[in-house]
Amino acid sequence: MKILVVAATIPEITGIYNHFGLNPLTFTSSAKFDLLVTGVGMTATAYAMGQHLCSSYDLVLNLGIAGCFDTSVPLGSLVRVQTDEFSELGAQDKNVFLPIDELGFGKSKHNGSYLTYENPALKGLTYQGAGITVNTVHGNKESISAIRARLNPLTESMEGAAVFYACEQASVSCIQIRSISNYVEERNKAAWKIGLAIAKLNEWAIEFLTNA
Repeated sequence: MKILVVAATIPEITGIYNHFGLNPLTFTSSAKFDLLVTGVGMTATAYAMGQHLCSSYDLVLNLGIAGCFDTSVPLGSLVRVQTDEFSELGAQDKNVFLPIDELGFGKSKHNGSYLTYENPALKGLTYQGAGITVNTVHGNKESISAIRARLNPLTESMEGAAVFYACEQASVSCIQIRSISNYVEERNKAAWKIGLAIAKLNEWAIEFLTNA
């Protein structure tokens, strides 16, 4: 099995490079898996995926940190994102948001697809649910309340749906794992746990890749 590991930034997966003795480049190849660092945001992600995703990969593993809408999920927890949505892709009709689906130009929600093989790392994941992918992360009460009412997502990132979309187009299975670094609330950097989230993410990813 050959896996393409996809992340937005090198710091999010530094533990993988170090553990397997790989150079921290934006594209690094090894026998069992390759590492692709796309850059932040859905545009950079789509471009990088278009350059490197091909049918020779059996699985894409999308890794990264994320914000969480559910404060009962402890910071540093791992979430398996099953569906991800371009939450801003559409049009405004006065006070109503019309997703691209209703406009007839495509679909906003994309699914992760999973291989049938078993990996011990997957069995230890407690949380799973829907994510949204945004250009602007939420940081005020009004917008947070509105997105909760419209989509009720669990996580928020800037890349996830783009990875799912690319994998759908290429017919390659994809698993997205997000480690929770902060809650989606009014911007409060003092409460963020980025170091913890990255450490937990890499610990899990190393187990997954070792047993893949």
